This record gives sequence, C-alpha cells and structure tokens, in this order.
Amino acid sequence: MNDMPILVSCLASAYLITTCLPQPVNADTISWKATGRGGAVAAGKSGAVEAGVQLLESGGNAADAAVATLLALTITDYGSFAIGGEAPFIIYDAKKREVKVLCGLGRAPRDPKAIDWYHANTIPDGGSYRAMPVPGALHLCISALELYGTKSFEDAVAPALALLDAGGRSWYPALAATLRKMVERERETKGTREEKLRAARDRFYKGDIADDLVRWYQQVGSFLRKADLEAHVTTVEDPVSIVYRGYTVHKCNTWTQGPVLCQTLRLLEGYDLKSMEHLSADYIHVLTEAMKLAYADRDTYYGDPAFVDVPLRALLSDRYTRLRRPLIDMKTASVERRPGDPAGMNSLKTASAARDNLVRRPISDTTTCVVADRWGNVVAATPSCNLGGNKPDPNTGVVQGNRLRCLNTAPGHPNRIEPGKRPRITLTPTLVTRDGRPVIAISVAGGDLQDQTTLNVLLSHIEFGKLPADAVTAPRFNTSHMENSFDSNPHRDAAFKSAGSLRVHTGVAEEVRDELKNRGHDMTTTDEPIASPVMIYIDQNTGTIYAAGDPEAHRYAAALP
Repeated sequence: MNDMPILVSCLASAYLITTCLPQPVNADTISWKATGRGGAVAAGKSGAVEAGVQLLESGGNAADAAVATLLALTITDYGSFAIGGEAPFIIYDAKKREVKVLCGLGRAPRDPKAIDWYHANTIPDGGSYRAMPVPGALHLCISALELYGTKSFEDAVAPALALLDAGGRSWYPALAATLRKMVERERETKGTREEKLRAARDRFYKGDIADDLVRWYQQVGSFLRKADLEAHVTTVEDPVSIVYRGYTVHKCNTWTQGPVLCQTLRLLEGYDLKSMEHLSADYIHVLTEAMKLAYADRDTYYGDPAFVDVPLRALLSDRYTRLRRPLIDMKTASVERRPGDPAGMNSLKTASAARDNLVRRPISDTTTCVVADRWGNVVAATPSCNLGGNKPDPNTGVVQGNRLRCLNTAPGHPNRIEPGKRPRITLTPTLVTRDGRPVIAISVAGGDLQDQTTLNVLLSHIEFGKLPADAVTAPRFNTSHMENSFDSNPHRDAAFKSAGSLRVHTGVAEEVRDELKNRGHDMTTTDEPIASPVMIYIDQNTGTIYAAGDPEAHRYAAALP
C-alpha cells in the first residue's frame, strides 16, 4: 500500500491547522496594521503595543491595556514620553455608554513667588527644570485603573518593568526601583483593589518617593515642592463634543487645543467635501482656510477653563459658525490673523498682518496610544513629556519635561501662567461615536500639527470611506499659520509661525500643488511623514476592529482574533 497520499494529506492538514491558529503577538511580529475582534492596540514602538496586547490577552479591558501601553511607552518611546510626563486620556465606557476625559496633565507651581519669577523673567522655553509642571502621567495611569480598569498596578506595570530589567540606559535601575516601591505598597495595603491602587499612587505623590523628588527639585532649581505633588489630582471631565455628518466627535477641553478640531469641522459642514474629491486643490484649500480661522480663535481664547471663562459654547455655536464661514475665499489663501468675536457675535475681532517668527526652539516630540477591547470599551490617549534636555533624577529615575513653556506671561491672556494652572497643550486625542457607540479613536504625535493631521485622517474615513490602513498612509498637508504653542513669548504676535504657509506631501499630485500656489499659498513640499497618526476603526455591524499606525512615522498596531 502506498502511504504517500496519506502522508501528504496529513502534512497539508497540519499546515492548515498551524497557519489558521492565532499567531503569538510579540514585538518581533507586530506590524503597522492589524485586524481582529478580540481587541486592538495602536501606539508608538512595538514593545509598547506588545505590552497593551499582553493585558488584553490576560483578560484586561481597554483601560488596563492602555495603562500598560502608556507605562511601556515611557521606556520604548523615551524622549517622546517619560514617566514624569503628561497624557490626556479619553475613554468610552461600554457599561455606562458614555465618554469621559481624564486629565493627565500637571499644573504650574502653587507658590505665588514662583509665578512672580516667571512674570519677571518669562518662562524658559529652551530647556529648563524651572519649566517643569507637576508630573501628571503616572497619576493618570493609576486613576484610569481605579476608575475604569480591572487589573492591579502590579499587573499593568509588569511589561514596563520587564523592559527596564532588560537594561539599556543608566537610569533604568533607579526607575525600576521606584516602580517596585509602588508595587510593594500596593501589595502590603489591606482593602479593595481601588484602595490598593490609591496607596501605590500616594507613595509617589505623598510619601517617600515624593520626598526624594523634592530633594531633586531643590537641587536642579525647580519651583515644585511637596505641596504641589500632594495637591495633584486627575480630574474626570465631560468631553467637548460636536456632531459632524452624523458622527459625534469628542475632544478634551481648552486646556488642550482639542476644540480647534471641533471648530474646523463646524466650518466645513457647509461644504460638499466629497464632491471635491480627496486631495484635490479645492479640498486642501478649504480645509486649510478653515483651520486658519479655527487656530486664530485657539490662540486668542483658549486656556485652562478652571481659571478663565473660555467662550466655547459661542465658538461652537451655529450662529458664530455661519458668521465665520464666509471669510473663507475659495480662490485666495488668507495671509492675515483673523480671530473672531464670539462675545459680540461678529465674524472678526481683528484682522491683522501676520508676522513670521523665524526662531526655532527645541521641541521634544510626543507619542501615541489607542486601544479597543472585545467588550466595546475604547481609549484614545496622547502621551508626551517635552523633555527639552532635562535629565532623569539619578535617585528615582524620574524625568519631567518643559510643558510650562506652553503657558505665557502676556498680561490678560487666557493662557497666562498662574499658581496651579494647566498649560494649554497641543496634546489632543480624539474619540468618535455614532448612534452612541464608539467607531473611531485617533492619536497623533506632532505638536501644533496634531489636530491638523487628525482632520486629514478623520475626513479620509468619514468623507471617503478609507479604513485606518489607508487613512493613516494617505498624503497629508498642514499649515503653520498660527502661534507656536511652545513659544512662551509674552508678545504673542512674535510667537506667530508662518503666514499663509502650506506644506504638502509629495504624494499630492503636482497639478494640485501648482493650483494651490496660484491661490496664494506659500507652498513647500516634503516626502517625510507630516506628524505621526495611529487610528482604530470599529465596524459595529461585524465587531471587527481595524487598527493602523503610519509605518513611515514608525507607528505599530496589533489585534487579537
């Protein structure tokens, strides 16, 4: 009897079984795009994506996985993020069917004498320990676990500790020791999971770790003290939300630039973008001109809403939008600064010539994180640190950045530094629902480019049906017709970047670029990625989760079957 056919059949069956089984997700196998129904993560480096997937595989939900991803990003994406950094965090809670924002941003020192020093000397924005806010990201991580997660801090930090233990930088052992002190406090505390988490967090912000940090603050000249650490909280807030073409877009409040996306979308509602064709001259022109108007309002009115009365309701109102929309000239690019007057309901507060600022200050980048789980929970977070040359504390391994430079000292300005005030940051995650269910999560690294790139990516899906893999790789464009958010100059006109500018990826057709030049745009081109987006889309009909990050920007994604 010839056994060869049986052998071939058995080998073929074994091959089919092997190839159909789920393949292990690890940093070596993770790519830039993924599809599944069991949950997904898209973020910065692959090691951080792996950390999030590990929590999903162990039964954790989106909050657990997002925290594990964020903690791992402090190592894998160090320089773009750090343990003493900040991270705005938006979550859709599937049980409550609601969207909430967690503010993972630190505040300015509370000592009025420190604020007097800034007013007298300006805020250093070239890299300085005096520009450090309270570290917000670690408090955010534990608060997210407490309020929305299911896992312990020990579970969530395990992948990050494994990365630290593998070695690589001189401060890894010190940070690992700090994190293990927090795990130790969690283990020894009696009570509920939430009580244990709070105890771990308190050791950092109120206990011996805080004492170590204060000694470091004093050594490096920071104005932060233990009272600042003890007073810090992660606030839970309602999002700023608008409806665009049936999609509800949720953003953080005006302690970020997030509502600028909402203002831009409101202006664009009056145009049939789909008929213009994707990346046509009309399409790029109208998006750019709408962004210029929205950013002019950002620069004029946005600040920490706990300190200033931002006229956000008026800025997003139908009436104000109708007043502003006719300022867009479809034939000519604007080169003026044109904030509106929402209080008086006038289309213009002032119109003035924009002054280019040629000063380029060091800006450390940001990284990205979006997560969805199999139960319908979704997280979008944008972690950053803006190190600007700051080095870790050799005792704790903690490093904090220069985010106070996103404030200024201009008298009467809504973003002027005050004791305990949050800087108006560029970090701006996006979460989108439809019919009350989550469909899109986006995070972008890139300073003032973040909401511009989000607009590019989001409209690629809403208007043209592109799934994440195509949306994050389509050619993008941006303008620098706005103030530099990292320039603390009290003379805000001097902080303006580049009037009428438009940068377009070389993937946009040459005839389109020529037409944009003819309309008066100050055109440049690039073959590099414009900012660094990641995106998740959830097909609510099938439960399929599509995740992707721009591979040219070194973003990664993974999904479970």
